[in-house]
Amino acid sequence: MREKQIEKKLITEVKKRGGICPKWVSPGFDGVPDRIVLLPGGKFAFVEVKAPGEKPRPLQVSRHKLLRRLGFRVYVLDDMSQIGGILDEIML
Repeated sequence: MREKQIEKKLITEVKKRGGICPKWVSPGFDGVPDRIVLLPGGKFAFVEVKAPGEKPRPLQVSRHKLLRRLGFRVYVLDDMSQIGGILDEIML
């Protein structure tokens, strides 16, 4: 399974829940998560998508820690089976 397939499934599942999942591109600030998940009710989080078994690079880990320190939720998704649980958690 490839990262693109997991990312596509995430986008589809977010849309099914009435949300959007734009790609996050941040020129000059590398290492940010791939997607911002925006769900109804003002619920949101950042999602880093990886191929199965892959881990974030050191810069990505650093950016995730920074976002978490600021109070944001950041998830690393490397398996389609995680999508439902992540979206349920964001909706809480």
